[in-house]
Amino acid sequence: MKLALAVDHRGYPIKAALIEALRADGHEVLDFGIFDHTPCDYPDIAIPACLAVVEGQADRAVLADGSGIGMSIVANKVPGIRAALCHDELTAEISRRANDANAVCLAADLIGIELIRRITKVWLKTDFDNGRHARRNDKINQLEAKVFEDISRAHQILRGELTN
Repeated sequence: MKLALAVDHRGYPIKAALIEALRADGHEVLDFGIFDHTPCDYPDIAIPACLAVVEGQADRAVLADGSGIGMSIVANKVPGIRAALCHDELTAEISRRANDANAVCLAADLIGIELIRRITKVWLKTDFDNGRHARRNDKINQLEAKVFEDISRAHQILRGELTN
């Protein structure tokens, strides 16, 4: 699977180990940064990683910051992204089975690299259950379509190619 990875300065300490674990499991990693400990604004790296998913350059996104909350908030602003903040293997599994999450958000300061490895492993191997869950995701997609009548234009704005 091709994964878009983005970490901010709080997620940077776990980045190398996370990339190593993902690659060891056979995944290709597209690294959207950051590339050192310099403080940054998480939207600057989360948005390009999420756009890579919705535009088909990556299958899913793995995002990490200190609490996972900021990445989750910004990722869910990108039309087509269903990001889940996961703190354990169960929330990772549920986010995939019931919500078809295509971005996982991780709390680098709170849960540590070993748990993060287990969470991402479960999240990446779990399939979407469809059924009644598909109906719910369709409603989310309909809402996005109404809010963003031209999703392509919204993505261009997020990439900085257009102004509002």
